[in-house]
Amino acid sequence: MIEIKVPTVGESISEVTLVKWLKKDGEWVERDELLCELESEKATFELNAEQAGILQTVAQEGATLNIGDLACKIDETAQRPEGAAPAAKQEEKAAPAKAAEKAPEKAKEAAPASASSDVKATPVAQAIMSDKKVAATEVKGSGSMGRIMKQDVLDALANPGKKGGAAAFSREEKREKMSNLRKTVSRRLVEAKNTTAMLTTFNEVDMTRIMEIRKQYKDSFKEMHGVNLGFMSFFAKACCYALQEWPAVNAYIAGEEIVYHQYCDISIAVSAPKGLVVPVIRNAESLGMAEIEAKVGELAKKARENKLSIEEMTGGTFTITNGGVFGSLMSTPIINIPQSAILGMHKIQERPMAINGKVEIRPMMYLALSYDHRIIDGRESVSFLVRVKELLENPELLLIGKDPVKALLEG
Repeated sequence: MIEIKVPTVGESISEVTLVKWLKKDGEWVERDELLCELESEKATFELNAEQAGILQTVAQEGATLNIGDLACKIDETAQRPEGAAPAAKQEEKAAPAKAAEKAPEKAKEAAPASASSDVKATPVAQAIMSDKKVAATEVKGSGSMGRIMKQDVLDALANPGKKGGAAAFSREEKREKMSNLRKTVSRRLVEAKNTTAMLTTFNEVDMTRIMEIRKQYKDSFKEMHGVNLGFMSFFAKACCYALQEWPAVNAYIAGEEIVYHQYCDISIAVSAPKGLVVPVIRNAESLGMAEIEAKVGELAKKARENKLSIEEMTGGTFTITNGGVFGSLMSTPIINIPQSAILGMHKIQERPMAINGKVEIRPMMYLALSYDHRIIDGRESVSFLVRVKELLENPELLLIGKDPVKALLEG
């Protein structure tokens, strides 16, 4: 009988939560097959079977386990059940079946919402459901024999997820245990507010040049590098130049000392299914645009799949967060301690701007820099943000950090 215990997942982590079992008690498992999903205060990870055999679960779902606690056992002496093929072969057999199952599902998704049920609807209600892609099953009809009326569809659109009428006024409550990750985020946010002298300075950047560059080169960039040309690479490069010019923004306080970094490890705030995570792009100052975009895509994908490792979320000297993807026009980001500053990106919105004495419509973005005033003075924070603005509005400066013509004349 093999005992499988909770492994060490980080120096500061002493306990984890068993989120769910991926295999059932008494089920035959293959070697290296995933058994269960565990969640620490920083990341989610899985336990694998060390040998093939019959699984005997010990810990329960939702239980809090200490590092080294027994999670389950595997009886490797048990005889393989008849018809139990190795995991790889099982997946191969299951693939065609799954594809066959998904085919009718896709067909259903492709069908118009109005044709998806036997529920009767008035012509007007039918037209609205078809236009807004609302399934008849999502609407509670108030007419005779459950007939769906125009107002029923409008109520469903105004209250998504509620089946019309009285459901919109439900007073039901739901309680669920706070995850380790959410508890950690909560604790760190409160700690950041209580232990730093946090201030925020604002500016705005004209995104015209960057948007022109993306439009002109996005296809050739994708063809050459295999990744999309996004905004994050421009912002990361601009921040790296500015951090090297204003080192206090790239430093942090350790006791009575200030630790300065000669490198830029840029943390990117990502909204994952189980909460906010902040993976790190190491030595971003040494990476090209394509390398940054590739790394951002890789880390974001891992975050969505809850597959980020502790190492990928540890460290970081400066953070960038983009509330603009959710429509935020302006916000005050909270410092990601022990770092001393965080840059907040926001929604790009066209606004009338005075350009050389004339009013022009320009795509503008508000920028917010929250910083720890104990280590960063107002002059440094404002100058840092102005430098980032300058680099973004003149992307050619990102090549060497200064105007190419001036560099030529100075050489």
